[in-house]
Amino acid sequence: MRGGVSFRYGVLVLLAVMVLVPFIGIVLAALHPPGSQLNGLSIPDRWSWENFTLAWERGNMTALMRSSLLIAVFVVPLSVVLATLAGYGLAILRVWGHRTLSFGFVMGLTLPIELIVVALYFNLREVGLTNSYIGIILAEAALFMPFGVYWMQTHFSNVPEELVEAARIDGARDLIVLARVLVPISWPAITTLSVLYFMWSWNQFMLVLVMMQDPDRRTAPSGLGLFVGEHTTDIPLLAAACLIVIAPIVVVYLLFQRSFVSGITQGAIKG
Repeated sequence: MRGGVSFRYGVLVLLAVMVLVPFIGIVLAALHPPGSQLNGLSIPDRWSWENFTLAWERGNMTALMRSSLLIAVFVVPLSVVLATLAGYGLAILRVWGHRTLSFGFVMGLTLPIELIVVALYFNLREVGLTNSYIGIILAEAALFMPFGVYWMQTHFSNVPEELVEAARIDGARDLIVLARVLVPISWPAITTLSVLYFMWSWNQFMLVLVMMQDPDRRTAPSGLGLFVGEHTTDIPLLAAACLIVIAPIVVVYLLFQRSFVSGITQGAIKG
C-alpha cells in the first residue's frame, strides 16, 4: 500500500517537473537581453524586463489581444449554451435518434482541424464569412461542439432521474427543468467547460491563420510568428511574447480554479 502511494507521488512529481522545467526555461529566456543566443537553461547576467515592452510593440499585441478577447467573449457563451441544450436534449429528453446523434458527436471528437480547415475555408468563402470575426466565431463554436455536447451529456446522465421527475410532477416544463433545476447544480461542469473553451479559443492558431487574411485582425498566438525570422530568431523576445500570450489563460484559470477543479474531479468520480 505504501509502495503504491509512493509510486503515485513519484509519477506526479515527474509530471510536474516535465511541465515546470520548460516553463521556467521560457521565463529565464524572456529575461535575457534581446538578440542573445541561448543554449539550454541559463540565468541571465542582467534581467531585461524591457523585453516584454518590446515584444508587445513589435508583435502588435494591442490589436491581436483585442481580437483574441473579442472572439473568445462570443465563442465561450455561445458554445456553452448550445452544448448545454444539446446535452440536455440527448441525456434527459432523449430526443428521437439520440443514440445516433451521440455517436455522431463522439465521432466528431476524432476529426483533427487540419483535416477540415481547407474545406471549411471554401464553405465560408461562399457565404462571405472569411476575413471576418463572425466566420471565426461560428467555426470555432462548431469545432468545439463535439466535446461540449459529450461533456454535458455525460454530466446530465449522472443526475438522479428522481430530481427531474419531481420537477415535472410540480408542473415544470422542459426549459424550466433545465434552467431552474439542472443548471444550478451543474455550475462546476459548466465552469470547467467554459474555462476549456476559453483556453482553446485563445490558443486557436491554424483556423485563424487560414480564415483571417488581415494580419491586424488575427489572434495573439498568430503574432508569435512575427518573431521567427527566415535565418535567425530573437529567442528572448519570442519567449517574452509567449508569456504575454499565455497570461490571460493563467488569469482565467486562477479566477475559476476552485470550480474548474471541482468539475474535473466530479467527472473523474462519476466517470
